[in-house]
Order: sequence, then C-alpha cells, then structure tokens
Amino acid sequence: MAEYANIIVDIYQGKLDKTFQYRVPERLRSTIAVGMLVAVPFGSRKMQGYVIELTDVCEYEEDKIKEILSIVKGGVLIESQMIALAGWMRENYGGTMNHALKTVLPVKEKKKAKEQKTIRLALHPVEAKNELAECERKHKTARAKLLVALLEQRELEWETVTQQMSVSASVIRAMEEAGIVKVVRKTAYRNPVGGLDPGGEQKKLNEEQQNVVSKITMEYDAGERKTYLIKGVTGSGKTEVYMELIAHVLAQGKQAIVLIPEIALTYQTVRRFYNRFGAQVSIINSKLSAGERYDQFERAKNGEISVMIGPRSALFTPFPALGIIIIDEEHEASYKSETVPRYHARETAIQRAKMTDAVVVLGSATPSLESYYKAENDEYCLLELKHRVQKRPMPLCEIIDLREELRRGNRSILSDRLSELMEDRLKKGEQTMLFINRRGMAGFVSCRACGHVIKCPHCDVSLSQHGSGAATRLVCHYCGYTTIQPGLCPVCGSKYISGFKAGTQKIEQVVKARFPQARVLRMDMDTTRIKDGYEQILSAFSNHEADILIGTQMIVKGHDFPGVTLVGVLAADLSLYISDYRASERTFQLLTQAAGRAGRGDIPGNVIIQTYDPDHYSITTAKEQNYEAFYGQEIEYRKMMRYPPVWNMLYILCASKNEAAASEAAVALMGKIDQIVRENSEKIFPIGPSDAPVAKISDVYRKVIYVKTREYQTLVILKDGLEAFIKDNRLYQNVAVGFDFNPVNGF
Repeated sequence: MAEYANIIVDIYQGKLDKTFQYRVPERLRSTIAVGMLVAVPFGSRKMQGYVIELTDVCEYEEDKIKEILSIVKGGVLIESQMIALAGWMRENYGGTMNHALKTVLPVKEKKKAKEQKTIRLALHPVEAKNELAECERKHKTARAKLLVALLEQRELEWETVTQQMSVSASVIRAMEEAGIVKVVRKTAYRNPVGGLDPGGEQKKLNEEQQNVVSKITMEYDAGERKTYLIKGVTGSGKTEVYMELIAHVLAQGKQAIVLIPEIALTYQTVRRFYNRFGAQVSIINSKLSAGERYDQFERAKNGEISVMIGPRSALFTPFPALGIIIIDEEHEASYKSETVPRYHARETAIQRAKMTDAVVVLGSATPSLESYYKAENDEYCLLELKHRVQKRPMPLCEIIDLREELRRGNRSILSDRLSELMEDRLKKGEQTMLFINRRGMAGFVSCRACGHVIKCPHCDVSLSQHGSGAATRLVCHYCGYTTIQPGLCPVCGSKYISGFKAGTQKIEQVVKARFPQARVLRMDMDTTRIKDGYEQILSAFSNHEADILIGTQMIVKGHDFPGVTLVGVLAADLSLYISDYRASERTFQLLTQAAGRAGRGDIPGNVIIQTYDPDHYSITTAKEQNYEAFYGQEIEYRKMMRYPPVWNMLYILCASKNEAAASEAAVALMGKIDQIVRENSEKIFPIGPSDAPVAKISDVYRKVIYVKTREYQTLVILKDGLEAFIKDNRLYQNVAVGFDFNPVNGF
C-alpha cells in the first residue's frame, strides 16, 4: 500500500504539471485510489484536490510533507472518473500522468465563455412608476427610457437596450447598483449544429436489425454489461440500429457517445442523428475552435445535450450518466492515438464503460482482427447483419489482372473492362467512383510482368525502397535486413521491376483525356485543405454535379451515394505490399469498404478491382465479400509469425539528434530487455534494435526495438521496468524513449 499521494488542487490544463505530495495516513491506505477527491491542508487553508498518483517514493524532505485529512464523501464527480481513467491509460500505454490528464480533460482548457445578458426590473411596478416620474423630473432621459420599456416588457436583451435604445452600460450599471434593475448573466454556449432543423421520417427496422436491437436492450435492461460487435455488411443499416439503441438508453435518463472516424464525420452523418434526436445532439471534430470544443464539453457536463458524436477525442465527453458508447467503423486505424499516450479508443472505451456501468457497441462490415478474435474467444458478443436493407443485392465484383493488360499492350491506369463500364455509366447518367489506396507513391518494389514482390526473408513483409539511382536499397522495417534493389525480376527475369507510383492527380488527367465529356471531381488531402472542403466536394457529387469522383481512402468511409453504380479500385497492390504485417487486413478492409459504395440505391452495382496479384487471398475474399474466409487465412499467418492479436507487441522508440546517442541508448535498452527475458518464465521475443521505418525526421535519428509475447500484461510490466531503468540512467538525458503497444501505424 502506497505511503504517498501526488495531488492536483486545480485541474485547469495550465496547472496540470503542478502536483503536491501528501502522506497517506494509515487509516486511508486500504481505501484511497487514483481519481478520488480528498481534503488536504494547503498553506493556512483547507482545500480539495484529486489523487493522480500513489507512490512509495518520497519526493521532498520527509518532515515537510503534510498528511491527507480525509476522502471527500460523495466526491465521485465526473472529474474523479476521468482522472481515474487517465491513471489507467498512463499504466497501460505509457507516458506521464500529465500526458494522460491533458488527453482526458480537454474540458478544462481555459477559454473565455460567451455571456448572454438580460435586464429585468427589480422594483414593484408601483415603485418603478414613482422612479420613472423622478427620472423625468430630473431629466434623466436614458434611465426613463429604460424604465418605460421595462414597465411594458419585464425583461429585455442587453443588446436591445445598449444598441437599439442607446442606453449605455454605465447607466445600466448605476441603475443595478441602485437596485432599480437586475442584470441576469447566463453563459451562452456555442453550438456547432445549431443551424440544423430536426425532422425526417424514422425508418422502420427490418427483422435482422430488430433482432440485434432486442438482444442488446433486453440484456441492458437485465443489468448485463457487455461489449458487442455488430458485423454488418455494407448497406445493412447499422446506423439505424445505433439510433434505436441510443433512444433506449436516453429514455432511461442516460447519455450516449458515438465515435466515428474523423474522415467520415460529415454533414450527411450528423444530419441522420440530428433528425432523430434534435437539440440533444452535438459534435466534436478537428475543425472546431478550442472555444467551441470547450463549450460542447460544458454543455455535456451541464446536461444540455445527451448525445455526442465525434472522433476518438469525443470518448472523453464528461457525461455524468453515460449509458452507451458506440464505435462505428471500429476497424479504422484513426482510433489509435499517434501521440503520447498512444491509447486505442476501443480498449479505452471498454475501460470507461466499466467505470460508468455502460455498454460498448462496436460496428463494422470488416471488423479488426483484434475484435473478431475476441468475439471468437467469447470476450465480445458477436451479432450479425448479413443482408443489405430492403434485400438489395451486393454489387457484382470482378478482378482484373493488370499483368494481362500489360501483355495486351494496355499501359493505361484504366483497364479495358473498367473503361468500358465507365463509358456505359456516362451514357446512362449514372455515377462512378475511382479509388486509389494512397495519394503518393508506395515504397514496395514489384515486377509488372509476373507480379512478384520483393519480401524480407525473415519477416514476411515487403521490403521498402530507400534512396535512388545506383544507391537504391531495400530495407525491412521489422528486423533491419537490407539488400540491393535488383535490376531484373529474380523470378521471371523481366526488366519491369520498380517501385509503384500512382496518384490521384495523375488519374484525374488520364480520366479527363479518356472521357472529355465527363464532369470529374478529385478528393484527396490537396483538394480538401480549405475549410468545408470535404463537404463541398461530397455535396456536389451527391447532387449529381459530377459524373466521376476520384479519391483516396476518404471517399470510401461510410458515404452513401445512391447514384453510384460503378466503383473502380485502381491499384489494390498499393496497400497490399506496404511494409506492415497488417497489410493484408487493411487491403481487405479497403476493398470491401470501397465495393460497398456501389449499388446502394435501386440500381445494382459493379465493382472492378485492378491488381498485379489477382490470386492473393485478401483480394479474392474481398471480391466475394467473405470476411470469414479472409479471417481464417489471416489469423493463421498471425499465429505463425507471432503477431497481434494472437500475440502482443511492444514498440520501443529511441530518438535523438545524435545518432550515436540514439544507438547506444537502444543497445542499452536491449541489454536490459535481455536481462528481464532471462529472469522471466514466459516466452518473450525481442527483436532489434534497428532503424525505424523513417530513420530520421527533422534531424532526429530514430531506433526501434520490437518485443513480442502472448500476455499484454507482461509487456506492461516490461514497460514499467524499462521506465525505471531509463529514469536512473544518464544515457537517456538527451534521448527520448517512447512506447507503443500493438501499434496500428507504427512510429
């Protein structure tokens, strides 16, 4: 039991770094916990503060440390809960408690709130008339004008009085001090969805949807709290299910958080929730100012809203009675934070739900392997929506072998079959979406003649291209294996072997040249930089102001365009051979999501997948929209290679402006890991150190170590041991060390 507690007495972000240490009296040691509100002596005063850390290390002179007075009864405020969650995040993801607090307490960012002021008459009407007569006698015209208005209308807006009636603030202040009027001040919170009007017809659930809703609501009412995974094909109506579950929870006086990937958080999505729940809904996204974000969290805390929609940061909305957390498109990589603490919204949501007696609902047409693996092992409850709404057929999907196109002399980005179907759609007045997996170039090297990709002989991931010309080399970002790029394909001897280059801008040029009559829109990071860029392009396409939409991943994230009957995936290989063990999973997910954009209206759709590797299981299973077949093959690969979710992985990054210092620090860490491995009975497999995937950024050198083991908690204990080793070692004075568990994007 810890002897000391580190406490903050003010949780405004600017003061989160300032903690005070107190001794935990013997009588409280068995009950005190992180997040609790306690009473402490502070100078000559008694104040309240929050416990953010319990420790056995005394950081000050023993005789100067005061004792905690008591645990505040009934002090389990929303702030206490969020601080306890920060403590859990710090323990499970690394970083400092300050990092974690700044993540979970954005509500406390100091921003001057807007005020709404009204002026009321403070006197009885008879007294007011006497005061009016006195003002008229003394020619106090401004006071008289205000009294006349207030006798007619008991309350007036501040702006009406000061602007339209030209009564100055000093006159109002003098009348308030004399007890003639009363100024009522109310905080006016900004509302990012205030311009929307609720309305729209509520859709009736089909049998499949109703079965899912009934299962969750019945168990919720019976007091069961589970994590549910809804696996629903694209177009199966998962959003309607979410809204029905939210309505059920709201009816019991609870609140709901809906997480949506930022890229899919569009006007179209928000409108559907606002149509159902009206002013109870608000949103958080990166486009809001700090003041607007502050206001939304304050509105949530004060009970003005009950449903918050947003990306992963919305998870920390301070609802006092949270009942449900929904994570749509739960497979998305954006749910993993890329900054310290590198938390995953899915696991953090489950932890928050435990603290608040809430349920978690995950939804996806292509669940992450982590979630499906847990559903297979009964950690999550799996529910399925196997059909599209109104029994609409799934699109007809074809795979085009680009090697055959090359043999026939077609060197265009567009295959003959895709061009033929695009021509057909233009004649019929139907719409086409062309999707490429990334904006710029991919680092992998492949043969255009036979499709062979150069892979690491040790890690079964593609090697990445580094350098150019004669200095070009191929590197594995998992073990550091390096080789020279071959001039000829080692399988077929073809000279057509190189890195694959393709971008949206190039595709746009090709499409406009091939179909000069077509109206073409391009959607990527370049065309959406301006504010509301997403909305402008998506709205134009939705309103049939364009025939063809060309884009990166952002065009396939949950958008619903009934006019789209053709989707073309131009280069499935771009995501298939990135240097990442999740490459096959991401490719399957992207292809399935892209295919799901076709045929969502009354006209059946077609999907064309262009690839140099038509027999790869992630592509053949995506063609059939067969998740189970993909999962079966992929999970065997993960077991064999000891990758998540079967095993767990810890990435450790050492970064320094001095390359020798970064290398020395990484080698020392590896030595400490080897020592821990020898002392541990569990199987732990460290790899490295080697250069990070991007070995140098802004003149900072980066070295990485990977550690694999079955039990997540083993890695947490290892991380704790390494943090203690780093803290007491001079080697790390100029070297930053970061930890990431089961990373989604890598360092």
